[in-house]
Amino acid sequence: MTDEAVPTGSDRTILIVVRGNSGAGKSTIARQLRLRHGRGCALVEQDYLRRVVLRERDRPGGLAPTLIGQTVRLALDHGYHVILEGILYTARYRRMLTALRDGHQGRTVFVYLDVSLPETLRRHETRPQATEFTADDMRGWYAPRDLLGYDDEVVLPETTPLQEAVRRIAATAGLPLTGGDADVLPGRP
Repeated sequence: MTDEAVPTGSDRTILIVVRGNSGAGKSTIARQLRLRHGRGCALVEQDYLRRVVLRERDRPGGLAPTLIGQTVRLALDHGYHVILEGILYTARYRRMLTALRDGHQGRTVFVYLDVSLPETLRRHETRPQATEFTADDMRGWYAPRDLLGYDDEVVLPETTPLQEAVRRIAATAGLPLTGGDADVLPGRP
């Protein structure tokens, strides 16, 4: 039996997938969701698993989708809520994301941060990673409206303030938030 056919999680677990282009705000939103929920919520970052753990480029046929899917399933199967964040290009990750959606026994919410290229480039200038890659790199990675096409996919426009995005995603997913409304993340949890 493949992972795609195996049920995962329980009727009490929540899976939130936050997708969008580099610099769209995925990591900030995902970290705020986790911080404001508290313990019992796993954060799975595509970049960490792909770039740090595997040291793999995001290309067709890579191992990253499998590792990400298995990591999410492991956490869900042990009763954690999961926030998965990353660019997660539709062409390479749709199959894994669909398998997670179809196999998850609890609530699953997909969120796409719809941020224009000019705004993506502006935001990139303010990030710590601004020296790691260039505006030309960002242009090369940019995929406009790379939606999965699910009827219930939540699309947040670039004008959505951070705390509104956090509240809306949490409310849609049914994820309880306990922390305050800080706009700045303290040290990484």
